[in-house]
Amino acid sequence: MIGAAGPSTDRCSRAGCTEPAEWNVNWRNPRIHSEDRVKVWLACGEHVEYLREYLATRDFPVAVTPFGQAVERV
Repeated sequence: MIGAAGPSTDRCSRAGCTEPAEWNVNWRNPRIHSEDRVKVWLACGEHVEYLREYLATRDFPVAVTPFGQAVERV
């Protein structure tokens, strides 16, 4: 049915990946975000290191936590 909400599944943030999320990749850009602003990308087991490394090479603070676990600051 058009407009009907299907099952909601949190998916990996890696482009093209449709696997369910297993990890939170918590990060911020310190040049534009204060310490209390943390962004979260979701990652499957296969892509967690790729996404973490992608952000870390840009000198963004990064913390990886299990899916659903919140991080206040990175």
